[in-house]
Amino acid sequence: MMEWKKLLSPERLGQKRSMTNDSVHYRSDFQVDYDRIIFSSSFRKLQNKTQVFPFPKSDFVRNRLTHSLETASVGRTLGNMAGQLLFKKYPQLNDSCQPSDLGALTSAACLAHDIGNPPFGHAGEDAISSYFKSKAAMPYIAGLNVVQKADLQNFEGNAAGFRIMTHTAPYHSNLEGGLGLSFATYASFIKYPRPSYPFPDIHDRVSLKKYNFFWSEIPVYDKISAELGITQYKTGELQVNHRFPLAFLVEAADDICYSIIDFEDGYHVHLISFEEIESAYFEILNREQFDLGRYNQLNSRETKIAYLRSKAINEMVQQTAKVFIEKEEDIRAGIFDTALIEKTPQIHTLKQIKKTSFEKIYNSETVLKIESAGRKVLPGLLEIFVQSVMSDEDKFLAKLRKLIPQEYLDINHQPFEERYTNLLNIAMFVSGMTDQQAVRMYRDLFGISLADY
Repeated sequence: MMEWKKLLSPERLGQKRSMTNDSVHYRSDFQVDYDRIIFSSSFRKLQNKTQVFPFPKSDFVRNRLTHSLETASVGRTLGNMAGQLLFKKYPQLNDSCQPSDLGALTSAACLAHDIGNPPFGHAGEDAISSYFKSKAAMPYIAGLNVVQKADLQNFEGNAAGFRIMTHTAPYHSNLEGGLGLSFATYASFIKYPRPSYPFPDIHDRVSLKKYNFFWSEIPVYDKISAELGITQYKTGELQVNHRFPLAFLVEAADDICYSIIDFEDGYHVHLISFEEIESAYFEILNREQFDLGRYNQLNSRETKIAYLRSKAINEMVQQTAKVFIEKEEDIRAGIFDTALIEKTPQIHTLKQIKKTSFEKIYNSETVLKIESAGRKVLPGLLEIFVQSVMSDEDKFLAKLRKLIPQEYLDINHQPFEERYTNLLNIAMFVSGMTDQQAVRMYRDLFGISLADY
């Protein structure tokens, strides 16, 4: 069974902990992690990346950055609440850390949870994958091993995020460790502790649903899991690590935010009615503690929705923290591997919200049109930039290397000799673009503009 004292280690990847001691009196190690993430350029790019609605015309609608900040806020509260309950259960933990450390740790991982998402949301992942499955890419991926091919043909934003935070480009520094976060924060970020291939036989474990690190980052993940004492199990021929316990809290914070808040965004763009959102939020609330008199004094529908949303999130946080404490021993033993919200009393309401969101929001005309455009933009960019890096035959294409930031090439501004590294770096370059940057680049290179941009 995994041990809490070892799991909550503040030791860092790529540097000694003493290097952060200048701030020890003002910030905890995990607060330092939060600050490093929020000041990173990859995090700033989230302000122009899609949450649900690409190129939104309403200021009310969230983007990936606001979603990440809100998820980090919910994660902090959830982590603090779980920390208080956990330290009450295990008072000896006070010798090495404090309850608020769980809040800071969970919040930091929540802040970064979408840092690797490509343009156009999850449709962007599909678009990148589709290029590497196409005939145009076959000559370039020939000779890669099965895991390397799976990384590219099943491109995953979670794995891209892990690479962003752990990888240091030679152009920038000879130091290793990326952002140099604590092992515990990296592990909390890893919701799916497996590589892209082979796909596991068992599908009832939520941690096997996707993958969270590319072939190139397997050694880094192995180092993190060994440092924290994360245990393993076998599924088919695959030896897999159990999920780090606080990754369940990160997942829950994200689940709470996107299910409740995406629904609110649907209202602001007139896809969800006030009656639908009011009814759904009321179903989540603890009716006995709800101040109906105060609610009835609110005049505007927007104010009422904001009030109900805050109460709904608070109720979900409390219920989720209770489930976490009830299941924490089974989590550390690797027995429990289910999303925490699945065990809350509100799960049926949340599933209905997601069902309605899927029908009315995620499949709305506006979303589908831009996602469809994204499926043309990203493969188009990948094709031309992969050719520019992988072939010297076309002089014009070779010139296009100048458009690629040097961090995605080697130190002499020439392609890496290793084919997989070249291809992954170009995928990361395109994936790292904002929605607007990708559309602009596509328009400039191909002379084609998209509607509504």
